[in-house]
Amino acid sequence: MPGTDGYSKQEARIREAIERVVSRNIAGLKTLEDIAMDFGATPKEVIYSRATTRLYHYTPTCEEVYRVPVVVVMSLVSRYYILDLAPGQSLVEYLTNQGFDVYLIDWGIPRAEHRHLTLDHYVGEVLPECLERVQEESGEPDVALVGYCLGGVLSMMHAALAQPDQVKALACFTTPVDTNGMRLYKAWAESENFDIDALVDKLGNIPGQMMDAVLQALRPLQKTANRMGLLNHVEDDQFVEAHYRFERWASDQIPMAGETAKQLFKDFLRDNKFLKNQMEIKGQRVDLTSIKVPFLHIAAQHDHIVPAAASRGVLGLIGSEDKEEVVLKGGHVSLVAGGNAVYRLWPKLAAWLSKRCT
Repeated sequence: MPGTDGYSKQEARIREAIERVVSRNIAGLKTLEDIAMDFGATPKEVIYSRATTRLYHYTPTCEEVYRVPVVVVMSLVSRYYILDLAPGQSLVEYLTNQGFDVYLIDWGIPRAEHRHLTLDHYVGEVLPECLERVQEESGEPDVALVGYCLGGVLSMMHAALAQPDQVKALACFTTPVDTNGMRLYKAWAESENFDIDALVDKLGNIPGQMMDAVLQALRPLQKTANRMGLLNHVEDDQFVEAHYRFERWASDQIPMAGETAKQLFKDFLRDNKFLKNQMEIKGQRVDLTSIKVPFLHIAAQHDHIVPAAASRGVLGLIGSEDKEEVVLKGGHVSLVAGGNAVYRLWPKLAAWLSKRCT
């Protein structure tokens, strides 16, 4: 039935939603730029830097902290603030408030002069230097590593090569180990029409826009679907802000150093050498059976970037006796950030670390 102003209730709701959408572009109201200002807001300081890398130490919030410091290792292709989106939407804030001494390795943004950086640089040099700096800062001889996505691969490489007693525990989430399970990526890697050497020779580094295009190719309509879904929640300011934060982060892809891209494309993706224990860092073979520390892997049930087939079987590769794999509801990103993460991954990770960081 039409309302007193000539509109049905449904038409009135649509009109109100449109007016709210339009109002968001009126000067003086909160804009996307305003929302983005609180990225990475958890108090921290830079305690080490080299080339593009920064090592952050987050300010403890508890009088007593767990003995073993927790070092979060980010992916080479993701901005670190996905783990520190905003107050109340931050994994590092959560861990800090749970009594952990938290550090994070942000690999930064490669520029033209960094095109020759390889995994030897990241895993064989910078990561160990970061951990040495953590040991100096904390006064403790060992650390617990937490790796996200490709950061999990880097963490596993280091743990396999590290001296005994340097790593106390290792937790990874959404970490690929078997690239046969990443079928679209694998098809590109095995295609005779894709020449990674020519691409790197031409561009130097792989641009962030190209990295984003690769991810979008997995679900071409995902961004459109998310934006259409936003219309259903346009009256919910909290939902709108969360949506914009995620969208801003997702569009903020960073380049990959050219030589590292070639290594990952050929050795990791095409030849599956990580799974076969055939990858090398500074001449040392990475043998995952050498990892003897407590190990946790958390997979996302609806992860389209690192599907279950790409991470399944990781426990069989690890030499640890104390090892566990958990599959939680969520996607590649929603597993670690947002409302889903607050009630699932964050408490699980904190509980697991609390028993191993004493």
